[in-house]
Amino acid sequence: MYKRQQLYCVDSIDHESLYCFWSRPQDRIHRHQQYEDYLLHEVLPLMWAKNPHTCVIAHGCSFGAFHALNFAFRHPHCFSKVAAFSGRYDLTGAMEHFRDLFDGHYDERIYFHTPSHFLPNAHDPELLNQLRRLDIVLAVGQADPFLDNNRYFSNTLWDKGIWHAPHVWHGRAHSASAWRKMVDLYV
Repeated sequence: MYKRQQLYCVDSIDHESLYCFWSRPQDRIHRHQQYEDYLLHEVLPLMWAKNPHTCVIAHGCSFGAFHALNFAFRHPHCFSKVAAFSGRYDLTGAMEHFRDLFDGHYDERIYFHTPSHFLPNAHDPELLNQLRRLDIVLAVGQADPFLDNNRYFSNTLWDKGIWHAPHVWHGRAHSASAWRKMVDLYV
């Protein structure tokens, strides 16, 4: 049987939202929420209208991994899999030369867009069951600055009874050449 895959590569608006450092942090997260609403209310319905297949995978590398995982974890009923490579799941702290994207500002919106923060406190059985049915892959390099954040997040997933496949690659593995190999294995 012939199988068809459809790939939607949605550009981010990070230069208008999370990386818009001339803007106030609360405005950055508000703009990011608008982007998420666009994905949820326009992109996903378009995808389902063109192809109603239930296998929808959120995937990204580096900051795209944050986007994929954050979106899938906030709306797990929309996805069957998330594959996140070299991701950072806490944007509130500095890691290596990657800065705190909110300059110390913290509010409820930032909390709910920070998987490393909201997941440890998640107790809603319906949400947890939806997350448990996801096929989750986390891949990161052993010398990647986000390795500790990935380990913390992986431990949180285990603590919540959420099965996932964590993979630690040799070296930094925070590069297009490593991600191309990861795609063949994990997506």
